[in-house]
Amino acid sequence: MDHPANTLSLVADIGGTNTRVALANGREVLDQTIRRYANTDFPGLESVLQRYIADEGNVNPCAACVAVAGPVRDGRATMTNLDWTINKDTLQRATQAETVAILNDLQAQGHALGYLDPANIRNILEGPEGQPHAAKLVVGVGTGFNAAPVYDLEHGRIVAPSECGHANLPIRNEMELRLCQYVSTAHGFPAVEDVLSGRGLERAYAFLGQEADDPRESAAKDIMAACADGSDPRAVDAARLFTRILGTVCGNLSLIQLPFGGVYLVGGVARAFAPHLAGFGFGEAFRDKGRFAGFMGNFAVHVIEDDYAALTGSAAHLKALLSA
Repeated sequence: MDHPANTLSLVADIGGTNTRVALANGREVLDQTIRRYANTDFPGLESVLQRYIADEGNVNPCAACVAVAGPVRDGRATMTNLDWTINKDTLQRATQAETVAILNDLQAQGHALGYLDPANIRNILEGPEGQPHAAKLVVGVGTGFNAAPVYDLEHGRIVAPSECGHANLPIRNEMELRLCQYVSTAHGFPAVEDVLSGRGLERAYAFLGQEADDPRESAAKDIMAACADGSDPRAVDAARLFTRILGTVCGNLSLIQLPFGGVYLVGGVARAFAPHLAGFGFGEAFRDKGRFAGFMGNFAVHVIEDDYAALTGSAAHLKALLSA
């Protein structure tokens, strides 16, 4: 494929299992250039990007941005669920791009807000329309859990990084206390991510089996399938428990960040749960804040159903850098 030299940007979304790479023209990701690579086939990101560049006819990008599932500090990223370390030197060497950037994957999702097709945004809880510069919040629920506030300031957008998935799980009742004790046996600490993730849903299912003195295991995809067809009451109970804890955590984060511009759930698990959130009590748990229950109505909640939103966010971030 023939691409104009030094014109397009290269963007990548690096997950724990796969890396998705694409070219972008400004903020627009070119759908026909999206390619997916299995991380286990490569020793590191540099070789993935070199393969992509070759696959796209030795394209010469003017800029490159990668979104990574892990913390980023001083231009260096460490993957949470993958033994790769990524820095700007590596990215520049692999792409030969003049401008490079590294974002946490939730930061990339935050930079995508406002540039996604509205058809790919599902409304979960209604709320008043926020002002153009109102803060927003992206909450990622997938292989792990994380959230990031989004601020639109006069000089541009800031998406602050965080690792809030590793904070303590909230506890509201005796059952949730027992759940915390159950998940803490994994590594001695009951983190939010230990329940609010794909693996966490499996733990919730196993916990309910222990509670019923009928231990059984089930994979996350099978639990969600059973919720859809009603074939396993325990799967429904596990999904309901998961949903209410998700509502509690999102409500807590909303009180901390005051996202009057909306809360946006992203990630594969969030998309899978989207049809069930209303029926399984997300809204009730989200607003269960005592005398602030009414105040919680200020925050609309949505699910982003665009699997490539992080690529769009990376392209938008590069566009802002190149325009500065």
